[in-house]
Amino acid sequence: MTRHYNFCAGPAALPTAVLERARNELLDYQGRGLSVMEMSHRSDEFIAIAEQAEADLRELLSIPSNYRVLFLQGGASMQFSMLPMNLLGQGGSANFIQTGIWGKKALSEAKRLGFHCHVAASSEANGHTAVPDEAALSMTHDAAYLHYTSNETIGGLEFDYTPRVARADGAEVPLVCDMSSNILSGPIDISDFGVVYAGAQKNIGPAGLTIVIVRDDLLGKAPGTIPSLFDYRMLAEAGSMVNTPPTYAWYLSGLVFQWLKNDIGGLDAMDVRNQRKAQKLYAAIDASDFYSNPIAVANRSRMNVPFVLADERLDSAFLQEADEAGLLNLKGHRSVGGMRASLYNAVPEEAVDALIAFMADFEQRRG
Repeated sequence: MTRHYNFCAGPAALPTAVLERARNELLDYQGRGLSVMEMSHRSDEFIAIAEQAEADLRELLSIPSNYRVLFLQGGASMQFSMLPMNLLGQGGSANFIQTGIWGKKALSEAKRLGFHCHVAASSEANGHTAVPDEAALSMTHDAAYLHYTSNETIGGLEFDYTPRVARADGAEVPLVCDMSSNILSGPIDISDFGVVYAGAQKNIGPAGLTIVIVRDDLLGKAPGTIPSLFDYRMLAEAGSMVNTPPTYAWYLSGLVFQWLKNDIGGLDAMDVRNQRKAQKLYAAIDASDFYSNPIAVANRSRMNVPFVLADERLDSAFLQEADEAGLLNLKGHRSVGGMRASLYNAVPEEAVDALIAFMADFEQRRG
């Protein structure tokens, strides 16, 4: 069996060790004579899987006891609606830092639902190539929370700081962060946030699952008119099982958490590895006149590295030859073009080395 190097932005690469274990347990989970896909979510076996996954995630991220961890459906995009529904039940304004396509979608969805929204800062003026200075943040007097996207997957723009803001009256503004493409890439301080959420299909597991980490004091603010499946408090009280959850994605994510703990050695070790992978690729791009990356150095994403060729007429040839060399899914997002290499946790360092070698060879032959 040949496994190629997968640079897809999502659904993304999964650790080979995780896939091998899932394969071994696919038909018969620990002697039970059935697959996890076939288990009742109310069974003792699955409850144990779910509880272990949450415990491992709490350990990895050092999640304080006053936060609930929800394992939900709908993708991170559904949180664009669920967040204002839950946090603006008593009024107030949703404030946003807008740094790219996903932040814009979050803002647009809240507006679509009729909520009062305010852009606290934007990187639109610089073409989303650098995040706004923290000093430039402008909050409304009734800000209920501040939302931002810590890593813009499409543009390859990552925050180099955690915003710390208050309203003019000095009141704390809960920080809400979409961490879909950089959660678990290194340590974070969950206590800095009111809500952290992330779609699974980058660093957590397969598509179909979304993780929401929400502070206790932010539960119970939703009006009784919203659907029960959207109510964080009801979901937390039901252990994320108001309805049948995405059980197999939950199980696979739990295997990824164990891989991070036991095979990698935790998020500090993962951070070192991710920094090294990204630095190698950016160094190769910067050393070349044939490839370029537009993002300010301080805000270059460790997870998603976009780059363009000096002659875009060679894009198709680059992608075809890369594919033939076993370097898959390097095409940039349709909205920006060019190339994009996503270097998520499960992408090994050897994949980056192989990509750099291919890029050098392609440049020598075609540049």
